[in-house]
Amino acid sequence: MELEHHPYLVPNIFLFVDRRCYPDWTIQKARISFHDLTFVIEGKANYYIDGKKFTAEAGDLVYVPSGSVREAHTFKDSPMHSYPFNFYWAEPHNHIQMPFQGLTKKVITKEILSYLREFNHVWMSKQPYYHIQARALFELIIHRLLTSFHRNLPTSFDPRIKKLTEYLTEHYSDHMAINEIAEGLRLHPVYFGKLFKQNTGMTFKEYVNRIRINNAEMMLSSGDFTVKDAAERCGIQDIYYFSKVFKEIKGYPPSAAKIK
Repeated sequence: MELEHHPYLVPNIFLFVDRRCYPDWTIQKARISFHDLTFVIEGKANYYIDGKKFTAEAGDLVYVPSGSVREAHTFKDSPMHSYPFNFYWAEPHNHIQMPFQGLTKKVITKEILSYLREFNHVWMSKQPYYHIQARALFELIIHRLLTSFHRNLPTSFDPRIKKLTEYLTEHYSDHMAINEIAEGLRLHPVYFGKLFKQNTGMTFKEYVNRIRINNAEMMLSSGDFTVKDAAERCGIQDIYYFSKVFKEIKGYPPSAAKIK
């Protein structure tokens, strides 16, 4: 079951530790009622999930879903250093599983590692309201993992594309010509197109249209704008093209957004 169909999932983290294993470290075999998401930073360990063996190394992610039988031990000559999160989804959603296999190789990027270290600082310092900040950081980590998994995207954005998407969020109504954008980034238009899709899962045109239509939907649902006004404010002058794209993306015509 896909997590995107469950927008109300809330993780309740009850255990997190900067785990630096000693050579004889183990987790005894037992069935768990929570979810275990472990990021391996250094060393190696064997995990057994429902009897299946996984060898986790630096850069890997281990996921043990609620209801699984879990067992683990580290390598004596290469003790594992990891950041494990043990958490429940707030009821009644704890049965929902994330789409990862028991072991996902090489997913820890500099971005994710920085989130992990910041989480460790927040969790250990326990300042007022730290649970809120910790949960937000954990959800950022989960979001980065899930979007990369869902779209088969790289786990870190090319900084040029990241900066561009931030710009598009604020200037979506402006004229957007792919040749001009590519020239501004000093990239060949064909290479820019491939790079953009590798990082976002969409073509440049699809991405811009989605931002425009999402903003148009918010305008229309407020009841303060006509379809023509919303289209023009989002940078689309052709009302027929706007209606066509709106329905392709949303599944219903823009006129229906006013009554949703």
